Amino acid sequence: MQTASKKVVNGWAMYDWANSVYSLVITSTIFPAYYEAVTGDGNENSLIDKIKIGPFEFINTALYNYALAIAFIIVAILSPILSSIADYRGNKKQFLIFFCTLGSIACSSLYFFDSNHIATGLVSVIIACVGFWGSLVFYNSYLPEIAAPEDRDRISAKGFTMGYIGSVILQIICFVFVLKPDLFGITVGKASQISFLLVGIWWFGFGQWSISKLPSSLHIVRDKKQSNILTSGYRELHLVWKQLTHLPTLKSYLTAFFFFNMGVQTVMLAATLYGKSELNIPTTNLIIAILIIQLVAIPGAYFMAKLASSWGNFKTLMVAVIVWIFACIIGYYIPRNGVMQFYGLAVLVGFVMGGIQSVSRSTYSKLMPVTRDTTSFFSFYDVTEKIAIVIGMFSFGFINELTGSQKNSVLALCIFFILGLILLYRTAKLQKHATS
Repeated sequence: MQTASKKVVNGWAMYDWANSVYSLVITSTIFPAYYEAVTGDGNENSLIDKIKIGPFEFINTALYNYALAIAFIIVAILSPILSSIADYRGNKKQFLIFFCTLGSIACSSLYFFDSNHIATGLVSVIIACVGFWGSLVFYNSYLPEIAAPEDRDRISAKGFTMGYIGSVILQIICFVFVLKPDLFGITVGKASQISFLLVGIWWFGFGQWSISKLPSSLHIVRDKKQSNILTSGYRELHLVWKQLTHLPTLKSYLTAFFFFNMGVQTVMLAATLYGKSELNIPTTNLIIAILIIQLVAIPGAYFMAKLASSWGNFKTLMVAVIVWIFACIIGYYIPRNGVMQFYGLAVLVGFVMGGIQSVSRSTYSKLMPVTRDTTSFFSFYDVTEKIAIVIGMFSFGFINELTGSQKNSVLALCIFFILGLILLYRTAKLQKHATS
C-alpha cells in the first residue's frame, strides 16, 4: 500500500495536537493538583486525606484512581460494540467526532468542580476519560490505513510529537492563569477551573478541524444484515483471538504489551498525585516537571523511532522498559520535598514516555495480518490496554490504601515492567525464528 497524502497524514496527526491537552492539563498537571487541594485537609504535613462519598470513606488519591479505573472499564466494555458498528457501517469518523465532543464537553464541565460538588465532578472526570480513550480506538485504527508499513514508526511518532507541542502551548497559557491569577482578578482555584474550560474548547475546536481532514472510511467491511451489531463486536474480538493462535509473534507481543503498558499508563495517570500528596512537591514545581516531560518527550519520540528503524522495534522497546524499571526505583527513593530529584526523574521519564507509546502502536500495526478489519484489530489492542490500566490503577490504589503509602504502589509497578520485559524478549525470539 501507499502512504496517504500529506494533507490526510497531517490531519490525522493534528488530532493528537487537539486531545493531548486532556492528558497534560487534566490527567497530569493542573487538575490532579486542584483535586488534591479541593479534597485535602489543607495540612501539608498530612500524608493521608480522607473523603466521604455517601456512607463510604476513601483516601482521596485512591478514590481518584478508582474513578479512572471505572472509566477504563466502561471504555473496555463499549469499544468492541462501537468498533463493530464502525466496521459494519464504515462510520468510524462519526464515532471519532462523538467521543471528541463528549470528552471536550466533560472537560469544560470541570469548570464547576469544587468541594461542594465532588461526586458530580468525579462523574465529569469519568466521562472525560471515556471520551479521550474512546476516541483513540478509532483514531489509532486509521494508522494502518493511511501509512505504509515502512512509514508507520515515523507517522506514529509524528502524531505523539504534535500532541506534545500542542499540549505544551495550552499548558503555558494555563500556567499563566494559575501562577498569576492576580493579573486577571481571580483566585488560584478559579484559574484552575478556567484551565479546564480552555481544555474543552481547545480539544473540540482543533479536534473537529483535524477530523474534517480524514476520510469517512476507506471501506465498509461486512454486510451488516448478517449479524447483530450489539453482539458482533465481542464475536469479532473472539475471531481476532482465534487468529492470534496462528500468529504467535503477535499474540506474544500483545501479552508483553499488556504488562509493560500497565506500568507505563499507571505511572502517567498517578504521577502528579504521587508528587503532590506523597512527595509534597509544590504545584508550581509539579507543572514545571510535567512541562519538562512533554518537552523532552518530543526528541525522545523521534529518537526511539530512529532507534526502531536501526535496532528493530523489540530491542528498542526492551531498552525503554528497562529505563522505566529504573524510573520506578528512583521514584520510590525520592525524598519528601525532593524537587530537584523529581525534575531529574521527569527528564528520564519524558525521554521514554512518548517513544514507548509510539513504537508500541506502530509495532502492533506492523505485526497485524493484512486485513480490512483494522478497527476490530485495534479494538482488541484497545481492550488489552484498558484492562491493563484498570488492573494497574486498582492495584496502585489498593496498595496505597493497604499500606498507607503510594511509594509501595510505585515500587510494585516494577513487577509489571519486569514481566513485560521477559515477554518482549520471548517475542523477539519468536520473530527471529519465524523469519529465519
